Formats: sequence, structure tokens, C-alpha cells
Amino acid sequence: MSFHLRPRRRTSLLAVAGLAAGLLLVSPQPAAAANLVKNPGFETAGTDGMPYCWEKSGWGDNDFTFSTVADAHTGTKAMKVELTRRVDGDRKALVTESAACAPVVTPGKQYDLGLWYKSTTPDTSLTLFRHDATAGWQYWTDLKTLEMTSGWTQASVRTPAVPAGTDRVSWGVSVYGTGSATTDDYTMDEVADPVPPVRCTGTADECANGKWTVLPTRNPVRSMHSVVLNNGKVLLIAGSGNSEEMFAAGTFTSAVYDPVRGTYKQIPTPKDMFCAGHVQLSDGRVLVMSGNKAFPVAGGHGYEGYKDSYVFDPVTETYGKTNDMNDGHWYPSATVLGNGDVISFGGLREDSTGSVTAELWSDAEQRWQPLWKVNQTWSYWGLYPSMILMQDGRLFYSGSHVFGNGTPGTGSAIYDYDANTTTAVPGLRNKDQRDQSASVLLPPAQDQRVLTLGGGNIDSNPEANGLTDLIDLKSPSPSYVAGPPVPQGEVDLGNGKVAQTGGQGKMYVSAVLLPDGKVLETGGALHNRANPVYESSLFDPATSTFDPVAPDPEERGYHSSAFLLPDGRVMTTGDNPGNGTWNHDVSVYTPPYLLKGPRPAITSVIDTEWVYGDTQRITVDRPVAKAELIRPAAVTHSSDPNQRFVDLPLSVDGNNVDLNVTSNPNLAPPGWYMLFAVDANGVPSVAEWVHLQGPSALAADAASPHVHAFAESPDGKTSGPGRKRTSQPVSPTVSGCDPHYGSVNVCVPTVFPDGVKETAAARCAWLKTHDYGRLRVNGKDDPLGLDRDRDGRACGKGDVRRS
Repeated sequence: MSFHLRPRRRTSLLAVAGLAAGLLLVSPQPAAAANLVKNPGFETAGTDGMPYCWEKSGWGDNDFTFSTVADAHTGTKAMKVELTRRVDGDRKALVTESAACAPVVTPGKQYDLGLWYKSTTPDTSLTLFRHDATAGWQYWTDLKTLEMTSGWTQASVRTPAVPAGTDRVSWGVSVYGTGSATTDDYTMDEVADPVPPVRCTGTADECANGKWTVLPTRNPVRSMHSVVLNNGKVLLIAGSGNSEEMFAAGTFTSAVYDPVRGTYKQIPTPKDMFCAGHVQLSDGRVLVMSGNKAFPVAGGHGYEGYKDSYVFDPVTETYGKTNDMNDGHWYPSATVLGNGDVISFGGLREDSTGSVTAELWSDAEQRWQPLWKVNQTWSYWGLYPSMILMQDGRLFYSGSHVFGNGTPGTGSAIYDYDANTTTAVPGLRNKDQRDQSASVLLPPAQDQRVLTLGGGNIDSNPEANGLTDLIDLKSPSPSYVAGPPVPQGEVDLGNGKVAQTGGQGKMYVSAVLLPDGKVLETGGALHNRANPVYESSLFDPATSTFDPVAPDPEERGYHSSAFLLPDGRVMTTGDNPGNGTWNHDVSVYTPPYLLKGPRPAITSVIDTEWVYGDTQRITVDRPVAKAELIRPAAVTHSSDPNQRFVDLPLSVDGNNVDLNVTSNPNLAPPGWYMLFAVDANGVPSVAEWVHLQGPSALAADAASPHVHAFAESPDGKTSGPGRKRTSQPVSPTVSGCDPHYGSVNVCVPTVFPDGVKETAAARCAWLKTHDYGRLRVNGKDDPLGLDRDRDGRACGKGDVRRS
């Protein structure tokens, strides 16, 4: 069964002559104040049947014509591009990619692009390319979808800030559906809006590094799942909260937090949703899948996942049951697709083995699909595998996961659902020490770059690392490259905070997309459920650098969450160290951008129901530099593969701003989003909520979304589905905890950190330093040698003396 997740594409770009000409670029000259487009009305003839400074470009399987026609807006000529047959790809007339023709631009500046056009197809887009001084010419982004019109119509749009290293741009109108676009009278002007002065409203340190506030009201539940709802409230799911006592009593909890009032409302919770999967559906409800059926038993089974699934309704604040999944999935992935469906992999089954069953939730049918309708690889993807939707509908497994080693091979891969193939992606360093690392699709989603940072391994329990790796999924053969290390902070090794040294980094990392286009990484710990790290920093995708900022004063390790609130602040919750305790304190981070003076305001949103390819108007109280949609968080265990920041190119007329919505649902899957407007200093408005509708809102005859060829020829090995099987054997100690000691919610590590001698005295001293107290021994086995006197209690005086 095909879900049409992406158009078929494998053909390279046509503009070979333009690419070759790009090699002849000379040092750019400053941009002139006049129109930067040469031969904007096609009046001057050139070569190859094209006007001077214009070239043919395009890709894919289609039939097309380029022609200069007399039906002009002004003058005697206009350019007509027509497709009479299309399987995939597009055709476009572009400004010639050469030093003689391509306009010079300045990094950090924005430019207003304009043209007059007629169109017989809804499938057109104003498309922008840029010349990088190192990498040459490359596709940058689509800016605006042009509506069908039989008469001459003017269109304008503002570019994003020009990336560093860019010296020239080329642009034109892409036609990616059958029909034609006729264009004339192109304009390009540099935006001269001054940057408003910054006025610090806090201390100098706060204005540079932001500030944290620990809220006076504590989280009433042991929540490890945080979902920002489309009304601005936060669903905090605990289930049993990893508490054996609550599980045995059947006490399962959730709470809804209201950031405006600072209040919590506890919600009846039907099952133990501890370590479930979750994702926002296209209508704003929350799909919660699987959870904990049973805790591990010493000498017996490990954790078990049930098949049940529920939907939480933000309006009624209640859970309702769905049909069951085909298999149990404790720690499953959950990725929303461009058609609103949800795909899920991994986790533990009802018998505590690893699930090899992929599951598909149908948005149209509002139910899980039967097994025979879902393509299967019969692969075990692990626990909470980070599966990020790419712009053509494939899935990128970033290598981030939970517990132990990742999948065999290179550590990351591209999964093609339609073809049911998996292609290894190289370059991820220390792939088997990326347990509870964080991976995030960097702003904007149109750039298709993923950052993976930190991680450890609960099986071998080394010191967590501070590695970061970056990948550009637009390249023909994507590969991770080394990024800058995560800045070091302070770590508590059991005797108070000390500065991190050597290669010490952190696992249990949280990464949050911010409306100014940066990423806050915060929280973490050095070892398996031990040794909290106090460090936070801002990652800037434009420069690929970290800027250390104020750290969260609270411990935020295992079972912690961090997420963006609609007011632009970041909230953090939780921490569940190995001794079984829980941190109920809640912190809120005020980023530096909220301390730079007054923030812009969105004074009106004409329509909150949006469709792909739309132009939507808002009004603002003062000039803004950009606007974007940020998908609300659904985060647990350092994992939120659906988190994304989607740029909205602007068309500006005073305080009226037209926002150009992507035509590609794979870039912004259907659902509710936070809409931010941001000024030139990076100061964001408070978010407004808008609803981006699914493909059903598109014209019935619309072509596939406009997607340029990318990641078209990865070098890694491609494999099809394996043989059909039932499950993957998994150790009962998959969580890195030895159930022979203490209660279920206490985690005595199966492997102690490096430097702890393999003696009862050394191990017991480490446990004492980390506040474990005395531990009962469950059963007759004592694999760690902590009950030398065999009195049923670990780490007693007799045990240490005998050691």
C-alpha cells in the first residue's frame, strides 16, 4: 500500500552551464541601491534562445518548453515556461548563475524580490539559489507559491537573512505541475530597515546569558512525558512514574499545567503510560501509544510493553481508547508524516523482547492499521529511535536512541517507506555511545540539517561524551561531519560540583528550538542515572557554534524534559536518579532575547486555518525580520523527532505582513503550530496558534509537493526487508539496572562507572555517596557481590568487611 509520502525523484539538476559558469565568479562588489536584476524584462537577447542573463534550469521526468512571448506586462517580451507532462521535478527560468549576471548580496541582509506573472497552474513557486564561496551554487529554498491568475498580477516576497559565506544569488519561478507560468519585470532590492537599538532590561549577566527561575509550585506528578497542547497548556504524563508502589496500586497519573495561571490539574489516567510514545495529531489531540505492562523481575522477564493506545483531548482533558496496536511497544518512536499519518518503530513487546513490527496510524481512519497494510522491514530499531521526517517523505534515523547500543551498522540511516529500503549513512562518531543523546532538525526545516549531541551507554557506563555531529540532508550523499563539542560545565560526582575535565560531556541531553532560530541545549548527567551536569548553551545553526549561558540550577538527568512555551520561555521538569528519588521542582528559562527591550506583537491574524501554499496576512505593531511556525513539543527521554522550525518568507507592506506557507507537507506536517514574529534583534512575539491543514485541503488535482532532488545517491549500503520474524531477543537488564537489588524504581547499575573497583567495598561506597541507602537482595542471586554475608541486605557492614 502506497502512502505517497514523496514524489519520485532521482534526476540531477539541469543547469550544468550555470553551475560551470559559477566557477568563474570573481570577488563580489557591493550591492547597488537600484534594481539588482539585470535584464529584468527579457528585452535584451542572449544565447541558446534565452534572454541575456537568464538560463534554463530544472530536473526530473517531464515535458517542457521555454519561450519568449510578446504577451508582456511592459515592453515587448515576457518569459513563458510550460509543462505538458510531469512525473516529477520542475522547470524554471533562472537568473544566470555567473559573476556577470547573478546579483551580489551581503550576508545577514534581506532582499525584497518582486515580479509580474500569469499562471495556468497552482503548482508554481518562487525558488531561490545561492552561491557559497566554498561549496559553489546550491539550492537554497522555495519562498512563495504563486496563485493561478489569467491577468497580470504582482507578487513579492522577502528573503531570509543571507547565510554566511554567500556572495551571490539566483532566482526564478519553478513550474512543477502541468500548465504554464509567464513572468515579466523582475525586481530585487536590499531591505534597508534599521536594526532597533537593544535596551537591556536585566542585569548585564542576565542580558548575556538569560536567567532561570525555579517555580514556587512543584509538579504534583512524576512526569517524564511533556506535550505542549494547542491551547498553550502542557500535558505532563507520569503513569506510574517509574514507581513500583504506584504500579502495584494501579495509581496512574497525568497533570495539565497552565503556564498563564501557574496551576496544575491532575487528570485520571487509564493505564501505566510510563515510557509510552506520543505525538500531536493533525486536529490537536495527542496520540499516546503503549506503555508499561510490567516491571522487571529478578531472574525473570524485563520490562514489558502493552498494545493499548489512547488519545488525549485538550478540550475535555480526558483520555479515550483507540484500537490496539499490532504489538507491544515500550519506548516506541512516533513520527507524524506529511499526510497526517503516524509511523512508529521499536520498543519492547508484551514478552519483553524487542518489537520488529512497524505500526501505522491512519489520520483518515483514526485507527491503527492492520499488520498486512503496513510495510515491514522486520528490523529492530531499538528504544525511542529518533526517526525524523525528511522533505521528500523518507525518514532519517539520526542514531539517537535510549539504552545501550544503537542499531547495527553505521549508527544512522535513511528509511524509504514506499520502497521499503534502508540505506546506511556514515560519519556518526562513537555510534555506540549515543544512548540518550539529542537530535534535532535545525532551523529552518527547509535547510534539512540535523544536529546530534552528547550521549553515553548504560551497558558499559563510560563517562558521557560531548560530541556533536552535523549532517546536511540536502547533499547528494549525506554524511555526518564533526561539529563543535558541547561546552563543559560543572558535574556533581557525589561530593559537590566541580568543573568538568578531559572529554567529559553528558547524556540525557535536552535540545529545544527557539524562535530566534537558535537551539538551547540543557541538562544532562555524566553516568547512567548519576552525576548531574550543570551546563546550558545556545547553538547557532548559522555559525555552527555554541555560546554557554546560565545553567539550570536543578538536576535534570534521566526522565527530565525541556520544551518551549508559547511566550518564548523554556520549561524544564523532572529528574529520576538511580536511587529512585524524583525532582518535582520546575524551572523556567528566560532566554537573552526576552531581556532586550520591548518585544514585537502580532496584533491580528486574519485566519488561523491555513493550507499548504497559502499566503496568510498578519499585522504587527512594528517591523519584524522573520516569522516561523514551531511545532509544539512532545518530548521524553531526550527525544522529540517531530520538533521543527518552519520558515515563513515574508511579503511586507508597512505593518501588514503576508506569510508564505510552504507547499510541502513533509516540511510542516499537518497540525497546530506556534506562530512567532521576530524582530531584527531576534526578539520574538508571543506565539499565536494556527492550524495547518493536511493534504485534503489542497486542490484535488494538485501535483506532488515541490521537492528538489536531494539525498539522491547516498553511498551507504542499501538493504531491503529482512526475513519475517516475531521479535528480537533483548536482555532483561536493557535499562542498565540490575533488578536483583532494591525496589523496581531503584537502579543499581549493571556496570559501575570507570574508576570504581570491582569490590563490594568500592561499589557500596559509590552507592552510599549517591544516596542509595541499604538495599534488599531480591532472590538468591547476588551478581554484583554486594551481599557477601548473605543476610539478604546489600552493602551492610559484614559485606564491606568480607570484601
